[in-house]
Amino acid sequence: MNIINVIKKKIYGGDNLINLSDVRYLPRWVILLIDIFILCLSLAAAYYVFDRIGLTEVGSLQTYQKYLLVISVNIAFMFLFRTYAGIIRHSTFIDLFKLFLASACTLLVLFIVNWIAYGVGHFGLIRLPVLVVYSTISFMLLFLLRLFVKQFFYLVREVRRSSLKKRILVLGIDEQSVAIARAVLDNPNLPYEVVGFLSQRSDTKRAKLLGKPIFSKQKIESSTKDELALDGIIIVREIMSRDETNSWVNLFLEKDLQVFKAPSVSKLRESDLKTSIKNLQIEDLLNRRPIKIKSDEIRSRHEGKIVLVTGGAGSIGSEIVRQVAQFHPAQIVVLDQAETPLYEIEMEMKEKFPHISFKFAMLDVANYQRLETLFQKYDFAMVYHAAAYKHVPLVEENPHEAILTNVLGSKNVALLASKYKVNRFVMISTDKAVNPTNVMGATKRTAELFVQSLQNIDGNTTKFITTRFGNVLGSNGSVIPLFKRQIELGGPITITHPDIVRYFMTIPEACELVLHAGTMGNGGEVFVFDMGEPVKILDLAKRMIKLSGYEPDGDIKITFTGLRPGEKLYEELLSDDAKTLPTHNEKIMISKDPAMDFPDINELVIALVRSTEQSDKAEVVKLLKKIVPEYKSNNSVYEMLD
Repeated sequence: MNIINVIKKKIYGGDNLINLSDVRYLPRWVILLIDIFILCLSLAAAYYVFDRIGLTEVGSLQTYQKYLLVISVNIAFMFLFRTYAGIIRHSTFIDLFKLFLASACTLLVLFIVNWIAYGVGHFGLIRLPVLVVYSTISFMLLFLLRLFVKQFFYLVREVRRSSLKKRILVLGIDEQSVAIARAVLDNPNLPYEVVGFLSQRSDTKRAKLLGKPIFSKQKIESSTKDELALDGIIIVREIMSRDETNSWVNLFLEKDLQVFKAPSVSKLRESDLKTSIKNLQIEDLLNRRPIKIKSDEIRSRHEGKIVLVTGGAGSIGSEIVRQVAQFHPAQIVVLDQAETPLYEIEMEMKEKFPHISFKFAMLDVANYQRLETLFQKYDFAMVYHAAAYKHVPLVEENPHEAILTNVLGSKNVALLASKYKVNRFVMISTDKAVNPTNVMGATKRTAELFVQSLQNIDGNTTKFITTRFGNVLGSNGSVIPLFKRQIELGGPITITHPDIVRYFMTIPEACELVLHAGTMGNGGEVFVFDMGEPVKILDLAKRMIKLSGYEPDGDIKITFTGLRPGEKLYEELLSDDAKTLPTHNEKIMISKDPAMDFPDINELVIALVRSTEQSDKAEVVKLLKKIVPEYKSNNSVYEMLD
């Protein structure tokens, strides 16, 4: 925008503030007038210098004629070299060179004019020393003007940019933290300004890194946010344990500081640094270091083999497909009855693993005949059974469908695995199967009992393995995506009960467990995972609100809606009378739950499936309670059956 228009608009618009970022350029004629003023000033300065040293000017021209001659010649060369045409704040070496040419040519032409005057009329027009001094002063002033304007706008831009940047500390003084800080400092486009480092040590008060001070933890603890003049902290998540991260984050949230996470240096790319630094998520605080076992064992079970994954379009099933694909199987058959999610996983797998052969089958695991066509066509070495209905309130309302999918579906896939001599069958179960209080948990426990019973039937060669774990972060229907949506909408966050607690693990972690179990199992085991300490959902909600930059019960309200049908306050991984056996991985244990013989559980399951032909929900649930005696309904219409 033209500066004259800006000023005019401000004056007549009643706004007396001019934002320098609005001033785009000066008109060329304004720049030319400024340059002419500098030329006149330079010539006056040259004459002043000679007057001071006692040298008087001689010649036949009047003073105004001398000014007119010198300035006119200089302006002519300014027009010739277009010294006024560039935007001053963006001046370059080329602009400097144009000024030099204009001054040099002016000096040369005036020297020639003087020489001609001497030759023709035997008199001089202007002393040569005056011209030399004039040319030098004018060139220097013109150059300094451009340098000043360029530097002025740079400083204004930097001040304005700094005022918009978040003032942050980098947590740690190790090589990783210093490298992240240097990367941020070297990238002026990032919305962060590193003002220092933060260390657990207290002996670094006078030390500096990259010219920035080092703050101690005690300094943060004893100061307010205003005293610190900080907006947030950047942490490198990979270099700290979960306990260390939680301890620091608790302190930062108490001080109302934003917490950002940066990738490790090995994962850092200059091109995507801006998108690599993100707000810390609650998943980062709940996540643990992943289980590590030799991938050679897993690879040998999958490489060159045909693998079936039921429920392969779901949260757990799709991650199993991703992880199995990394071990170069001959083929992966992905089975699911949900059309859109199945299409989405098909598109993803074909893009990420074009060298792997996939088959995407849309069918219901309750359909035995359709399932058997798959087992007849493919020689499966591994079957991962993740197909299930899992949403507690919905399943509580629809027990018939839960029995058909969770019980009959599991029975069908397991029986076919045994019939067609599949090497290993791995079923994904849940902690809700332990002392269940809802239909979903009871159906999963029934499926566990049936699968376990197949291990010892005559002629069976398949190893039947069950994995049992708690809530999975980010899975469909889990609490964390729900809370995120509620926070984005401005609240309120809804929690069923202030004392409700849950175990949590990540989707990749859960699927590693499934693959490990398939490698470790000898058949008939129920593997349970050391899920650490349970998390209070109310505390989880408060931390998510603070991590989002809001204040619990101030900006975002928390409301309690009451326990849903079938929901309990505490989930368990082991039943009361279960015992655990260790494995070679300290994070994985074997639960020795009571089992049933195949004839007994098979007869009960047949009766249970037959009961779904009737419309009476209570009759269906009554049979479930007979199969799973420890199933006691909670906050449900089925409590009358206990």
